Amino acid sequence: MDFEKYFVKSELIPAIIQEKSTGEVLMLAYMNRESMQKTFETGYTWFWSRSRQELWNKGATSGHLQKVVDIYADCDNDTLLITVEQTGAACHTGNHSCFFKKLK
Repeated sequence: MDFEKYFVKSELIPAIIQEKSTGEVLMLAYMNRESMQKTFETGYTWFWSRSRQELWNKGATSGHLQKVVDIYADCDNDTLLITVEQTGAACHTGNHSCFFKKLK
């Protein structure tokens, strides 16, 4: 698959991770070409860490893996929606979703 059309605007593309069974949004992370390729090859999510400047496989150290079910691109090809089967917590804080801080 040619991934270039997803990186026209930026070297990173935001990826919204959603749990397939519940529809709950679990997290937002960023992918570069390599992490997107690895995600397609392995069937598990890979991202680019902006803070550490390195690839990371979600759940590789915690065991809280994300098995990819579907990958969708938005109408502008500049955001991905990835539905997954989540094992354990998606958030590094131990919460199931990273979106647990209600503001209003």
